[in-house]
Amino acid sequence: MDPKDTRGTVTDEGDRLPLRTRIGYGVGDLYGGGAFFVVSTLYLIFLTDVVGIRPALAGLIVLIARGWDAVSDPLMGMISDRTRTRWGRRRPYFLVGIPFIALSFFLLWYPAGFEAEWARFAYALASYLFFSTVITMVMIPYNALASELTLDYGERSRLTAFRLAFSEASTLVCALLPLVIIGAAPTRTVGYPIMGIIFGLFFAVPFVATFFTTWERPDFSRRSTPGNLRAFFEPFRIRAFRSFILMFLFSFAAMDVVLSIIVFFVTYYLEVPQITNLLLGTLLIVQLALLPAYYLLSRRTSKLVAFITGGCIWAVAMIASFALRPGLPVWIYFVFAGLVGTGTGGVIVMAYAIFPDIPDVDELVSGRRREGIFAGVQTFLRKLTGAFAIFLVGQAIDLAGYRPPAETVEAGLTTVVELEQTSQFLLVLRGVFALVPLAFITITVLIAIRFPLTPQIHARLKAYLAARREAAPVGMPVIDEAEERELRRVLVSRR
Repeated sequence: MDPKDTRGTVTDEGDRLPLRTRIGYGVGDLYGGGAFFVVSTLYLIFLTDVVGIRPALAGLIVLIARGWDAVSDPLMGMISDRTRTRWGRRRPYFLVGIPFIALSFFLLWYPAGFEAEWARFAYALASYLFFSTVITMVMIPYNALASELTLDYGERSRLTAFRLAFSEASTLVCALLPLVIIGAAPTRTVGYPIMGIIFGLFFAVPFVATFFTTWERPDFSRRSTPGNLRAFFEPFRIRAFRSFILMFLFSFAAMDVVLSIIVFFVTYYLEVPQITNLLLGTLLIVQLALLPAYYLLSRRTSKLVAFITGGCIWAVAMIASFALRPGLPVWIYFVFAGLVGTGTGGVIVMAYAIFPDIPDVDELVSGRRREGIFAGVQTFLRKLTGAFAIFLVGQAIDLAGYRPPAETVEAGLTTVVELEQTSQFLLVLRGVFALVPLAFITITVLIAIRFPLTPQIHARLKAYLAARREAAPVGMPVIDEAEERELRRVLVSRR
């Protein structure tokens, strides 16, 4: 293979990707990181306080949408694997998705003013389904592309660090600005759609750069992927994937629970709603600032060590949250937010850094490159964790007796009045905020300790696959049957 394609992008194994490719790929996750964050933090309270839907029904909207994702996400992975165009299998969806990203995000935050609650519920469900479908269409090819840009273990960590830097920067912007934009509007029913337009464009436009600065491997595209439902379940036959996806699910479920309830926690328990966006900003700034530190830690030890380190720090932070109470000096709340950011930063960046190595194990088993199917399963389960978090929080605060703010209109001016919450509600709020994430993080760390795809094993896997690729075109036999059996035992079979 020529070391560079016509766009001058390095393709040899072990070579460093050009800076423009790392940046171009990274800006695509402005959408993945930012959109999920805005939805996780604001969507539940938008439905309850602006659209006027009961918390239990609001949580149900997101949960119902996951039924569609169970079909659309793996299906999109298969479609992406089987797409054949002059631009490759993944990149065409970036251009096609641009107008739909902007439109779907606006419609998600448009508060349809139907009188009947069932009609508001139906509109919110339809708009969320549209939003979820667009995320599927764009982000599954995007996630799959990382495994093709480079086959090197360390270079994938660098690529992930760039991606997560843009994702964290987007998340930071989405923590600080949406509430400012909404608050600057005359009413929340005007502010939320304006925010939707602004951020819809913010998420959509960067995919132009992603399309023009990335590339795809022609040899991978030539390997066919079977078009049957069984392909959706085949990733779970691989031990390394099962371990990874459990780590991924529990860690992001913990994050989603924290994000979906933090506005309620700061507003009604700590009673400092005016600093909500600043606390979120602190958490995210610390995450972003520590990305280089976690990257260096992963290079000197392993991705897994960095992941476990972040998980342990995060668990300590959630234990410390039991000491939080109203009336403390404000700086204590910011220290807590920084501690959470210190832990979550390592977990998030390393989870995304580990994923591109998983399709290499699949190539060992199947002889094919099915990044799309793996990305489809991962994206579906990622959205499922977000839905579960919002559903769990919605049910909990509904059962605990949450009282949404009341709006009064006098002389043309709308006033929002916060109602006093019951002690039962505040107790549930504290429990969900601390205990649920702590349980999920503990499970994550215990699974990660036994994760089989270490740097040493991946180096052996990469060398074996490279030799097998060279032998395949000339019909040579398997290079080292004993090595293949050992790799399969460690990475595929149960011990």
